[in-house]
Amino acid sequence: MTTGTPRAHIDTSKPHPARVYDWLLGGKDNYPVDQQVGETLPAEARGNAARNRAFMHRAAAWLAKAGVGQFLDIGTGIPTEPNLHQIVQATRPDARIVYADNDPIVLRHAEALLASTPEGTTDFLLADVREPATILERARAVLDFDRPIALSLIALLHFLPDDEDPYRLVRTLVEELPSGSYLLLSHGTADQHPELKQETETAYKKGAIPLRMRTRGEVEPFFEGLELVAPGLVFATEWYQEEPAPARERSGFYVGVARVPRAEHGAVLT
Repeated sequence: MTTGTPRAHIDTSKPHPARVYDWLLGGKDNYPVDQQVGETLPAEARGNAARNRAFMHRAAAWLAKAGVGQFLDIGTGIPTEPNLHQIVQATRPDARIVYADNDPIVLRHAEALLASTPEGTTDFLLADVREPATILERARAVLDFDRPIALSLIALLHFLPDDEDPYRLVRTLVEELPSGSYLLLSHGTADQHPELKQETETAYKKGAIPLRMRTRGEVEPFFEGLELVAPGLVFATEWYQEEPAPARERSGFYVGVARVPRAEHGAVLT
């Protein structure tokens, strides 16, 4: 693996969503400021984080079995095994995966934790989803944009307030994907537990982390123009393709996998 990205300073005085998420998953790559945010979140937040990650595992595995051999994962977070590339390369050893995150601590762990199979490739970009053109340009050095790509945006977009126009950012990324590609997305919501909404928003606000949980109607536009794969846009514990089905529990995430429609002579998965 090569990053081609210079070492960057890690600011331990401010919490970061990737490190808070690491804490929620029981990781150790976080700092007191991140722990303080995590400890003020509702107790259910840890279970929601685990259920969201389990969805990512199921969806990535299904896409790999469906023939997708390229993944662009933005908002990667601190590596927690099994990582996306491990799930994918277990089925497709030759798969190419590009990770991108704006937290320098992810880069610090990337070389040790994101090792590819000999047949495949993984790479890491220190980059921000708010600069999609930069991510796309650098990802082209690893990924073939003439072949299908799975764009993974897991637990990321709810950290983008409305004034940053997350819908436009997603459209910019999706429009560069060839037909037969997929969007793999999860988004924070309080629809199943509205009584926890204020507590969650307050915890992130105290940490100066923007949080914009969205309703189902507000998450749907991210999939505009795409073909949602069954079971559609659902809660994290409701999305699966193979038995055994996950336990039906309350979820703080809407999730979905959608296909970029094929042109009349579109690409074929290989």
